Amino acid sequence: MIRLGLTGSIGMGKSTTAAFFRTFGVPVHDADATVHALYRGAAVEPIEAAFPGTTRDGVVDRTLLAARVLGDAAAIARLEAIVHPLVRDAERAFLAAARAAGHRVVVLDIPLLFETGAEARVDAVVTVTAPLEVQRTRVLARRGMTDEKLDHILARQMSDAEKRRRSHFLLDTGRGLEPARRQVAGVLRAVAAMNR
Repeated sequence: MIRLGLTGSIGMGKSTTAAFFRTFGVPVHDADATVHALYRGAAVEPIEAAFPGTTRDGVVDRTLLAARVLGDAAAIARLEAIVHPLVRDAERAFLAAARAAGHRVVVLDIPLLFETGAEARVDAVVTVTAPLEVQRTRVLARRGMTDEKLDHILARQMSDAEKRRRSHFLLDTGRGLEPARRQVAGVLRAVAAMNR
């Protein structure tokens, strides 16, 4: 089973690209969605213990948590030490289920793939990219996003240029949905050849 790592900086179109992989029948493990689920479940108690007052009604309040850790490298490291092992457990369960179902290709959608060393767990890396002005426009259109928040997020992420340099496949989402879908199909054709 070939494991494709899907990554890309914020606002590059990674979620849309993951959806294209799904439409081609490829199972996708979404690390962000897993974190959201953990913030309603297994991660609530340890996060509340490490960051008192950041949960409400048995759920991690993402706004309160972000305010607590934003710009604090030590706090971010404490949070990641709680969340990352739980995400890895979910990823292992996903891979086992996909293998048991006979899937030949799976996608691990990991926003911080390079930053966390997760490229060692995949067979090839697909990086979603777009021009900087497209990225900023997309991200700043999100509710509650500011230039300051975006700059903090980008400071934690490897540069788009470095991600592109370290990747096996590039998907440019700046040209629209249909060209991006065709690029996903092209990646899958290349991966099918790898499988043979």
